[in-house]
Amino acid sequence: MKISLIRSPLAIAAAFCVSLMTVAPGAARADFPPISDATLSGSYLAARLAGSERDTEAAVAYLRALLKLDPRNDEVVERAFFAMLVDGDVEEAMPLADRLVKVDRSHRIARLALATRAIKAAKYTTARTNLSLSVRGPIGDLTATLLAAWTMVGSGTPKAGVEMIDRLQGPDWYASFKNLHAGLILDVSGNKKEAGKRLELAMKTEPVTLRAIDAYARWASRNGETEAAIAAYRNFDKLMPRHPLVEAALKELEAGHQLPPLVRTPQEGAAEVLYGLGAALARQGGEDLALVYLQLGLWLDPDHPLAGLSLADLYEQLKQPEKAIQVYDKIPASSPLKRNAEVQLAINLDATDKTAEARKHLEALIKANPKDLEALVALAGIERGRKMFGECAATYSKALALLPDPTRANWALYYFRGICNERSKNWPAAEADLKKALQLYPDQPHVLNYLGYSWVDQGTNLDQGIAMIRKAVELRPDDGYIVDSLGWANFKLGRYDDAVSDLERAVELKPQDPVINDHLGDAYWKVGRRLEATFQWNHARDLKPEPEDLGKIVKKIKDGLDTTTPEGAAPADAPVKKAEDAKPAEAKPADIKTGADKPAVDAPAPADTPKADAPKGDTPKVDAPTADAPKADAPSPADAPKSDAPKTDAPKTDAPKADGQKSN
Repeated sequence: MKISLIRSPLAIAAAFCVSLMTVAPGAARADFPPISDATLSGSYLAARLAGSERDTEAAVAYLRALLKLDPRNDEVVERAFFAMLVDGDVEEAMPLADRLVKVDRSHRIARLALATRAIKAAKYTTARTNLSLSVRGPIGDLTATLLAAWTMVGSGTPKAGVEMIDRLQGPDWYASFKNLHAGLILDVSGNKKEAGKRLELAMKTEPVTLRAIDAYARWASRNGETEAAIAAYRNFDKLMPRHPLVEAALKELEAGHQLPPLVRTPQEGAAEVLYGLGAALARQGGEDLALVYLQLGLWLDPDHPLAGLSLADLYEQLKQPEKAIQVYDKIPASSPLKRNAEVQLAINLDATDKTAEARKHLEALIKANPKDLEALVALAGIERGRKMFGECAATYSKALALLPDPTRANWALYYFRGICNERSKNWPAAEADLKKALQLYPDQPHVLNYLGYSWVDQGTNLDQGIAMIRKAVELRPDDGYIVDSLGWANFKLGRYDDAVSDLERAVELKPQDPVINDHLGDAYWKVGRRLEATFQWNHARDLKPEPEDLGKIVKKIKDGLDTTTPEGAAPADAPVKKAEDAKPAEAKPADIKTGADKPAVDAPAPADTPKADAPKGDTPKVDAPTADAPKADAPSPADAPKSDAPKTDAPKTDAPKADGQKSN
C-alpha cells in the first residue's frame, strides 16, 4: 500500500532532516555498503532508524533501496530528496526535486533547489520562475527576493534587482540583508557611489556582522577610502578581536593593496544569500533548514570562505564531531582560517576520544607559534577535561603570560587555572587565581560559588564564604549546581533543615543529576527522613553516577549514612563535581576569540568533552560558563525562529573559532 504524501516540506524537514546531518561537498565520505536483499518495510524502518541515529550515509543508502522497491511512492521520493540534499548529494537530489514539483507545484524546498540549479547554469529566467512558484513565509519571501535580485544581475538588469529588494516589506530584521545585498549588487554592476551608501548603511546596522563590515571595507579600499576601510576593520576588531579574515585584510591594506569585492558574479551572490540566511537560521534554532541552505550555498560556491566553517560549527552544535573534523580538514592551507580550523579540529578529535592525537595536533601548532593563544586555551581545556590538572594549570599559565594587561574578558582563564590548581592540591595558587578572577569580574556567580564553597569546605572565612554562595544563588537562582552548593554548604555546617530546603530546590532544577540526588538523600537522613533518604540514594544510583561514587551510594543504601561517616559530619569523599564538570564544554573568553561569525545557535559546545572526576573534599558544582556576546556573522533575525536553549552570562572556554566562529 502506498504511503500517503506529506505535503509540507517543512514538516518533512522537522520530522526527518533533523536527523540527517551533512558533510561538506568534496569531503571524503565512507560509502555505505550496498543494500542487498532489501525489503520495502525493512528499508523504510532502517532508513528511519539511521536517520534517528544521524547516520547520514546509511539513511541515504536505505532510501535509495526504498526508491528502487517503491519508485512511485511520493513520500519516499520526498524523504530521499531531503536526505540527499542535506547529505551534500545535491546533484542526485535534483531529479527528485523535479518529481516533487509535479506532485506539489509549490513545494518550497524543491523549488529552491531547482532555482539554485538554474542559477548555477546561468538560466536566470528559469530560476525566477521556480522562486515565484514556491510556498512563501518570512524566510521564504526574503530568500526568494534576494535570489531573484541576483538573477536580475545575470539577466543584465541589476537596477531591477535592487528595486525588487527595496519593494520587499517584512520584519525589521530584513533590513540588514536588504542593505547588504543591494549594496553588493550595485557594486558588481559598477554603481560605485550608491553601492558605498548601501554598504555603509549595512555596516552601521550590523556593526558586529563581519560580512557587512568586510563588504564595505572592500568597497572603500577600491574607491579611494583606504583609511575608512582600515577604520571599519579596526572597529570590528575591538568588538570581536583577532578574526583571521580581518587580520589578513588589514595586512593587505597596510601593504598598500586594494581588496577584491566580496561578490563578483550572480552565482557568488546567490551563494552569499544562502550562506547568510543559513548561518542566521542555525543561530536562531532552525538547524534543519540551515543545513539545506548551507549545502546549496556550498554547491554554488565551494570556495566560499565561511560557509564550510558554518557547516562545521553546526555539526558541533548537533554533536557531530566526526563530520566537523571532515570539514575542518578540507580548509585550504592558504586560507587565513586554516589555523583556526586546525584548533577546532583538535577539539573535535578530543570529543571523539582521540585525546592523544588532539594534544599532539595542538602542541605542533604551539611549537610553530608559541604565542598562539587560541591553541594554548584549547589544549588547556582538553587537559582539564581529561583530569590532567597539573598539565592544564601549566598550560593556562602559558596562555596568561601572553596577556600582560588582563581585562574583565580574561576572568575565565584565571577561573579555570584556579580549578586546575585546586585539583592539583595547590590551594594557595588556586585561591589567588579565583580572587583575581573576581577582581576582574566582581560578582561573577561561578567564581563566587567556587571560592565561597571552597572556604566553607575548609572551615575558613565561613561567613564570607556562605555569603558569596548566597550571592551566587541570587544572581543565578535557576542554576541547580549553584543551588546545590548552597545546600551542601549548609549540610557541611550542620544546618540540615536549610540543607533539605536548598537541595530539594536543586533537585527540581537538575532532576537527573546523581550527585544532587545523593546530597538530598544525605540531608534527608540527617533530619530523620530515612525512607526518603533511601529513595533518593536509590534514585542517584540509577542515574549512573561516576564509578568512584557508585560504591559509596550503594553502601549508604545498605547501611545508612551514620555507619558510613561519623555523626554530624559529611562524607569525607562526598561525590560533588567541580564547577566545570557539569557541562565540560570549554569557555571562550571574549578577548581571546579570533573572530566573529558564528552560524550556530547560542552557546552549544562543539562536542561533549569528558567530565573531570568528582573531587574529594566536597567542592562546588556549577554549569560551565558560557557567554552572551553578539553573534557576528549573518545578522540575527529578531523575529526568526529562536532556540529555546537558555543563555548564560559567562564565557565559554573552547578555543575560539573564526567563522563559523563561536562569538560568545
